[in-house]
Amino acid sequence: MRLLVVEDEPDLARQLVDALKEASYAVDVAYDGEEGHFLGDTEPYDAVVLDLGLPKMDGVTVLERWRRDGRNMPVLILTARDRWSDKVAGFDAGADDYVTKPFYVEEVLARLRALLRRSAGQASPELVYGPLRVDTRGARVTVDGNPVKLTSLEYRLLAYLMHHQGRVVSRTELVEHLYEQDFDRDSNTIEVFIGRLRKKLKVNLIQTVRGLGYCLTRPEGEQQVEVGQAGQ
Repeated sequence: MRLLVVEDEPDLARQLVDALKEASYAVDVAYDGEEGHFLGDTEPYDAVVLDLGLPKMDGVTVLERWRRDGRNMPVLILTARDRWSDKVAGFDAGADDYVTKPFYVEEVLARLRALLRRSAGQASPELVYGPLRVDTRGARVTVDGNPVKLTSLEYRLLAYLMHHQGRVVSRTELVEHLYEQDFDRDSNTIEVFIGRLRKKLKVNLIQTVRGLGYCLTRPEGEQQVEVGQAGQ
């Protein structure tokens, strides 16, 4: 899962980015509203942490422009403003949740997990598919109750597929949502990570859909998967 942090305080931005990366997210950061708006308008983020008091362009304006242009990723407002009118302005601009500074990083992480689950139509913090369970609270994976140790990128890939159960996910989409902006992206490495996941999970749950991408296999008798973004 790929996130964007738009925060002009360098120490706070670094604290957030470090915590999010520790939780196995891919994270980009912007330090002013103009850069944040550009990244959010041109990159496919799964969620955004957005400060309201930004230089060059305030957070409410950034959010209003994203929503006007059809950018629907979940947005968590993070700001020192605690007046009810500022909260209302953020929600009216299209925010999905709100945290006031000072804050605990654990709360931000929990709220982001909830936003990501809701945007994917998932209610529980534990994603389940047959014998496979992914606990998003601790980035823990088990198969038939047995723990499976994954690297950060392997977990990120599996979590993305689990959040998007029921449809085919292309290689291009996976690359866009697994790596930071400045990472040397190579769609061919996705096949390598898929192979590693299959070996570690030891269950045949990840299906290759030729010419389209990957999906979690559907048990017999269930509805066929929906094709997502075409092309690998």
